[in-house]
Amino acid sequence: MHKIIRPLALALLTLAATACEETLEEYNPSGATAEAVFTTPEGFETAINGAYTYNRTIYGKESGYALLEMGTDIWTNAQSNSQTAASNTTPQPPLMNYQGLNTDNVWVKNNLWTPCYAGINLVNQALKYINTAGLSSARRASAEAELRFMRAWYYYHLVESFGPVPLRLEPTEGVVTTATRASVQDVYALIFEDLTFAVPNLPVTLATYPAPVTANDYGRITRPAAEAFAAKAYLSGGQYQKAASYARKVTTQYTGQGIRLVTNYASLWDINNQRNSEVLWAVNYSTNLTFNAGSHTGHQWFLMKYDDQPGMVRDVANGLPGVRYMPTRFLLDLYNEQNDARYLGSFKQAWIANSATNIPRWNAAEVAQNAALAPFLNQPKFAVGDTAVFTSKRSIDNFQQQYSRRYRYRTYDIDDLYNTDGSLKGERRYYPSLRKFDDPTRATATVTESSRDAFMLRLGDIMLIGAEAQVRLNRPDSAAYYVNQVRTRAALPGRTTAMQVTASQMTLDFVLDERARELAGEQVRWLDLKRTGKLVDRVRLYNPDARPSIQGFHALRPIPQSDIDAVTNKADFQQNPGY
Repeated sequence: MHKIIRPLALALLTLAATACEETLEEYNPSGATAEAVFTTPEGFETAINGAYTYNRTIYGKESGYALLEMGTDIWTNAQSNSQTAASNTTPQPPLMNYQGLNTDNVWVKNNLWTPCYAGINLVNQALKYINTAGLSSARRASAEAELRFMRAWYYYHLVESFGPVPLRLEPTEGVVTTATRASVQDVYALIFEDLTFAVPNLPVTLATYPAPVTANDYGRITRPAAEAFAAKAYLSGGQYQKAASYARKVTTQYTGQGIRLVTNYASLWDINNQRNSEVLWAVNYSTNLTFNAGSHTGHQWFLMKYDDQPGMVRDVANGLPGVRYMPTRFLLDLYNEQNDARYLGSFKQAWIANSATNIPRWNAAEVAQNAALAPFLNQPKFAVGDTAVFTSKRSIDNFQQQYSRRYRYRTYDIDDLYNTDGSLKGERRYYPSLRKFDDPTRATATVTESSRDAFMLRLGDIMLIGAEAQVRLNRPDSAAYYVNQVRTRAALPGRTTAMQVTASQMTLDFVLDERARELAGEQVRWLDLKRTGKLVDRVRLYNPDARPSIQGFHALRPIPQSDIDAVTNKADFQQNPGY
């Protein structure tokens, strides 16, 4: 027998938790009943707030990056993410390379399936009592809109990840031992129905929400954000004209509310500029880390092992090197760094010496090979504040790299990292590192968590969703219009013309390439490739680590085996093919 102790509002029995053959004894320490909690305005607002919290299990977390960004064409394993890494105790490699991805994968269950159903169950519980919650008439409409948006949001993640899934419109109460998988079409029908209600009943801005919501409630959904998600959902559901219409509205009709692309791409990731004009919806992590129930950790996972390099020690400014995820050669090759500000806006390539204790000196062997170095014998190669390490997406001449004063720091160029076919060389420890999630405000160099918000919807994303919809509708001129807006913002000074594209270039693959340049690391790539039917082809083309193992059935995740085992109507609730 299990005794579960938790507040009633969060005592939600998800499919996995309730389809258990053992008896579950619910212990509610407050003594409150559902009627008592959900039938007061204060209690009901707590339930609405609670519906948002499950995103914190997915967005800005190591598991969320593995589930929504990895196993694609643009990322692969770094050293600490390998199958043999002694420090690696989490189920990452199967989500990276599909080797050994099975029905018992902990992250698939605990960090995607279970939180989505928990969020849905809380929404259903709240909707059951919404008419008796004592809400004002104005707040009742916006409250239902919030709840139905969140249900659509969680079902979108489920249906795109797992295909047919159980469709639940009533709260799960007590023990459930049966389950039936609804069709993808039926799940999308509910998503569209919920969004049809949510969009017109959500305020345009936080400032126009009915009380008790205030303009300070950052992270709450608004109408433009709901329409942005609708564009993505309709695109994924194959309704391209509706997707195009929603994308056009979001990108053109809200400038009066201050919604626009930021001028400088790199400023999107300035931790002091998180609440900017481009972010439509984000997980709001508190600066008081004790309130976050697990904060943003993305600053670690894309970072190379810089702190064992000459002139470098670990510090707050340079970050905590997790050495989990590194770019594929394909991703690096997508950027034209002479024209496109997004490369340096996204990646860190130079490391500045921060310690004099381990700066190397020129030695006799080097002087013997290059007489020009003789005046520098036994002098430091560089000083604190000079470049110590340089990682490059280009080739650097070997003579310059080894012997010239210009390249006296250590370098790792594209030829040190990858073979020409994209396969990786060496230890996978040193590479251009994604910097979007850096947090130089952490208290110490060993703090693992960050108060950085996790962006879930932003305008640059939706402009490219609009472009994809226009490609699907065979309107290349309109697709190029969207892409050029994004590329104009991305252009380096004086390079705007060079960054422009034409209608003849507009294909699904081009839009996917552009989404990689714009959105690398932002927990959309796996869903992008799944939506476009390009997952297997692109992984085989551009990800040598995953190429041998990925199969067609990997376009869906495995249903957690514990749920398969727990139901009694097994003929109606079967595993996805291939697992």
